[in-house]
Amino acid sequence: MHGANTARKAVAELIGGARAGRGGALLVRAEPGLGAGALLDHAAASFERAGPDGTVLRARGVAAETAVPYSGLHALLRPVAGRAAPDDPRTAALARALALGAAPADEGPVLAGLPALLHDLAAEGPLLLCVDDAHHLDAPSRRALGFAARRLGPPLPVAMLVAAHRDGAEDPLLAGLPVLALEPLGAAAAGAFLDELLPADADPAVREALLHSGGGNPGLLTDLAASLTPAQLTGAEPLPHPLPATGPRLRSAAAELAELPERTRTLLLLTAAAYELGGTADCSTLARAAALAGLGPDEADPARSRGVLRCEGDRLRFANSLLRHAAYWGEPPERRRTAHRLLARALEGPRALEGPRAGDGPRPGDGRSGEDVNAGAPHGLLALRHRAAAALPQEGADPELADALAAVASDTTATDEHTHAELADALWRSAELTGADGGFGGAQGTGVRAARLTAAAEHAWSAGRPYRALALLDQARTLPVHDTVRGRTELVRGVLELRNGVVTDAHELLSYAARLLGPYDPHTARRALLHATEAAWAIGDIAGFRADLARIAELRTPAEDPLLDDYCAGLDAVLCGDIDRGGPMLLRVLEHAAGERQPWRLLRAGIVALVVGDVAAAHDLNTRALAGARACGPAAVVPQALEHLAYSELRAGRHSRARAHAEDGLRRARRSGQRNCAAHHHAVLAMAAAVEGDAAACAGHARAAGEDAGPHGLGVAATLAQWALARCDMGHGRPHEAAARLEPLVGTGPGELPGTASGRGHFALQALAAPCLVEAAAQAGDRRTARDALAHFARWTAVTADPMAPVHLARCRALLAGPEETPELFAKALEAHARIDSDFEYGRTQLLHGKALRRGRRPGAARGVLRDALLAFERCGARSWADQARAELRATGEAAGQGAPRVLGRLTPQQLRIARCVAEGATNREVALRLSVSPRTVDHHLRNVFAALGIRSRVELTRVLAAAGDGRHDG
Repeated sequence: MHGANTARKAVAELIGGARAGRGGALLVRAEPGLGAGALLDHAAASFERAGPDGTVLRARGVAAETAVPYSGLHALLRPVAGRAAPDDPRTAALARALALGAAPADEGPVLAGLPALLHDLAAEGPLLLCVDDAHHLDAPSRRALGFAARRLGPPLPVAMLVAAHRDGAEDPLLAGLPVLALEPLGAAAAGAFLDELLPADADPAVREALLHSGGGNPGLLTDLAASLTPAQLTGAEPLPHPLPATGPRLRSAAAELAELPERTRTLLLLTAAAYELGGTADCSTLARAAALAGLGPDEADPARSRGVLRCEGDRLRFANSLLRHAAYWGEPPERRRTAHRLLARALEGPRALEGPRAGDGPRPGDGRSGEDVNAGAPHGLLALRHRAAAALPQEGADPELADALAAVASDTTATDEHTHAELADALWRSAELTGADGGFGGAQGTGVRAARLTAAAEHAWSAGRPYRALALLDQARTLPVHDTVRGRTELVRGVLELRNGVVTDAHELLSYAARLLGPYDPHTARRALLHATEAAWAIGDIAGFRADLARIAELRTPAEDPLLDDYCAGLDAVLCGDIDRGGPMLLRVLEHAAGERQPWRLLRAGIVALVVGDVAAAHDLNTRALAGARACGPAAVVPQALEHLAYSELRAGRHSRARAHAEDGLRRARRSGQRNCAAHHHAVLAMAAAVEGDAAACAGHARAAGEDAGPHGLGVAATLAQWALARCDMGHGRPHEAAARLEPLVGTGPGELPGTASGRGHFALQALAAPCLVEAAAQAGDRRTARDALAHFARWTAVTADPMAPVHLARCRALLAGPEETPELFAKALEAHARIDSDFEYGRTQLLHGKALRRGRRPGAARGVLRDALLAFERCGARSWADQARAELRATGEAAGQGAPRVLGRLTPQQLRIARCVAEGATNREVALRLSVSPRTVDHHLRNVFAALGIRSRVELTRVLAAAGDGRHDG
């Protein structure tokens, strides 16, 4: 029951209602394999666990008994058939029907008898009826069940669950019932299902292949997994590609198709072959292919009448994925190859329809070039892929077809995952058809094959299939090739490792690729080194980052990204402390980026903007990079652009926007197989949850980030996740815990570079997290650590243009200053707030200012400041911080003001009743007697009330309720 939360909830409500005397029914509609039977099993088990007084009746429709009147009712009611006594006038007709004799001429008495029998059975206790595969029941049984189900309701304690295939139109005999439609599993639920299904040592590539072939259908996933040998499951033997399947569900689907005429099955095979290569079965193409096979336009009628096939617009679709797989894989290999040849000819245009030719139509190898084969064809790449699917298993190498596939694939621009998947398949088939020597012989031939496998891997990666990409790269790496080909293969391998594996390994692979490519292809070598700098930055390796920048500068090529030299030299200068030299270079990079359109270059410029502290420019550049990646691809860049944009939103103090971008990025990163990018998004979400005061969500996202950030060497994500936990501690009033988390990250040593310290956190975040450490250490009473962290932050503030830095610096100095200087420093921080837009940071400044005023015995002045803090926190949804502001307001003698009703709204009705009684002066025992509960229950609820309101005494509770205008007595 993975991913079926909505379905389980609906079933639980139905069962709970029946046991409470509110009977009802649900019609569960689902494709085969989606778990309707499992849902009925779950319902029966839940019903029986709820109490021993219930009865469960179950039946399953059987196709062989569809023509037997009342066979379905007989199977369902057989355990209680004796209750439908022939001498009872209400159930006499039903009893005769259950005897499976001749069907009565008048069904009316049977229809009336079933509700009467259910009423009698319900008198002994709650009743649940579960009917699976109802589409196979005989019509009289379906009519009777529908009649009875529509009449279930209070006060009858009877629930009915009826499951039927969602293959076609709604069954009129079951019309009017509430419908619960089961959908295919999402990626996360399908993955969890597979994790239980596969052995612990299963190869991740197997899991990925199953996920993509299974389409979220649990039954199909089970059959697909069962079709693989133990050696294939563990990766000891390669997976077949595409992935075939056998199993009981597919055998059942194949048996259903076997009842159709042979000519209809041929049309079904053509339709399934069209879908097998990721295309769509449009009617015009299928009509041409069917004509080539000698099929008429009415061959689809038997399949449509049986609900196997349906027409949607100009396309034919199978009723479910199991039937589609059975229609294809249930046929012999030669018939599958013939279907692909016919589809290729149908797609190649009118010339292909002139008549049969040797080899079943024109193809590369019959004296025509690949370009000629594809001339005038509206679906060139798809036609060639069908040609390859027909030729590959039988004929081995076909250089001309291989060249044609590679040429068309290289001319096709991919902007979505589907197109990338098609191009990956085309280039893989091209590599296979190239043969061992590529048609050239020697290293040149194997180089062609390796290059095509590498290109296929790039597209597989962009399609969200990293393990398929790795398998293709592993094939390419076994071939003896020139350094230029090997270098490109290692470059792609390094990028995959950078996005989905250990970043230190990625850095080594990318550096190796650059060494191989440098003498022959400086442009691609620089590309490898730019990715290497990304890896070094992610690790936090400043020395490695600067070494990569130096190597990039050495590989100068004319007319290539003229400001790349400024980018490299400027970053190198800044990282070694020479701001005066590096700053102007980086500003030139930002100026040039105003007219840039390439997403990757915009993301690089966004990094530069954050380094120099121009947060507004970083936001603009990353927004443009995201728009460019969405508009023209590549699709794999979108989650990375969302990652950069979310980080820039965090720097600007706009946490709700950062959360929205990170949620989108996390979904896309998971779908595209970018685990490292997903870790960054989890870290951003942890920080957003910390601001909002959701401790559970913060801990969950921080844990998810750490699962990959630590093992994969993602220093930025690991540091941000720990910082988020520390900020969450601060939001809940735990400064000692926050300081303990932050001090190892930030450190308090002098550091070697501006903005760095001796801590273990990532160098790019140490200075940014320092103000949090100052605040936590100051509140924890560790003024030495606070002063050292402040000195570290002050050095960074002197060299950055970050508009938030002056706010944090003034605020931190105010925390450590004497009473005379504190007001002036807070005033300076508030002046700096005018240049930034962050309710959260403004609220924190006002909260700390208000605390200082209250400690200085100026409660009147503190109230106004704390009210401003409260409003700012409420505007940005920072709940735990708002609670702190309310607590400070109460400490000044003013209850939480207009925020108090909102706090009371967070109490449960029982907690609010207990709070009102206590506020009136009642003891716990008196409250227990008044509300008919135990004193222990009162004590438990009262502790939760104090925690929710941020108070410690009954006196404060009375003040809070009075401030909220809640003085009612609810005894």
